[in-house]
Amino acid sequence: MQGQWTLVDGGRAALKFAELYSKRLTLERSFYKVQVMGNDKDYLGRLQDYYAENGVLPPYSIIMTLMGYRSKAPVAALVARLKLLGYLESTPEKRLKPGRLFFERTVFDSVQAGEPMSADDSNFQSLTVDQYLINQPSNTVLITVKGESMIEAGIMPGDTVIVEKRNIAQVGEMVVAIVDGEFTLKTLGKEKGGYVLYPANPDFSTIRPEGSLEIFGVVVGQFRKYK
Repeated sequence: MQGQWTLVDGGRAALKFAELYSKRLTLERSFYKVQVMGNDKDYLGRLQDYYAENGVLPPYSIIMTLMGYRSKAPVAALVARLKLLGYLESTPEKRLKPGRLFFERTVFDSVQAGEPMSADDSNFQSLTVDQYLINQPSNTVLITVKGESMIEAGIMPGDTVIVEKRNIAQVGEMVVAIVDGEFTLKTLGKEKGGYVLYPANPDFSTIRPEGSLEIFGVVVGQFRKYK
C-alpha cells in the first residue's frame, strides 16, 4: 500500500530512513546527542576496528556478519544512520569510506594523576587526533626524534614531533633547523653573535652556527606510542 514500507528492500529502507531523519540530524551531532539505535556506537566501533586492521571498510556482506545480522536490510539502515551522522561516506564507485567524524575519539573531562577520584564518564567532548594536532595539513610533517638532546623538554628518542614547515621562527620556539647542511631539533635562541640553538640536556652544548642556519619548521606538538 502507498505510504507503507518495510525493511525487505534494503535500498528503500535506507532511503526512507534518510528522508525521515535528515531534517533533525546534522553532521555535528554525536551518538550522545541524537536518538539512534541502541547498538550503533558498538557497531561503529566494530567498523573502526576492522578499518584499523585492514585499511578499508568492509562490504555489506561482511558488515552483516560483523554485526550478527541475518540479512543486508538492517546493514543498509545502519549505514544510512552512520552517513547522516558523518561517520561514513561513499566513494564515486559506491564503496564505503570513513567520513569526517570516523576517526573522532572521546576525550573525557580529566584524569587525576595524584589521589584517585570518583569515576564519571558523563563529562566529555569528542575530537579527532588530526584535527587537534594539525592546523595546516598541507604544510605539516611528522618527524621521528633520534638522540637525547631534548629530553629535559620532555622529548625522548623515538617520539614523533609535529612540525609546521616555515622558515621564520620566534626566539624561544622549538624548531627543526638545518645547520651546515644537517638537521637538528633544538630551541631557537639569540646571543650577541646571532642566533643559536639550545639543547634541553646539559650533556649537550649550545650550537652556535659558524656557517648557515636555516629554519625548516616549528614544532607544534608531539606524541608517543607506548605499545
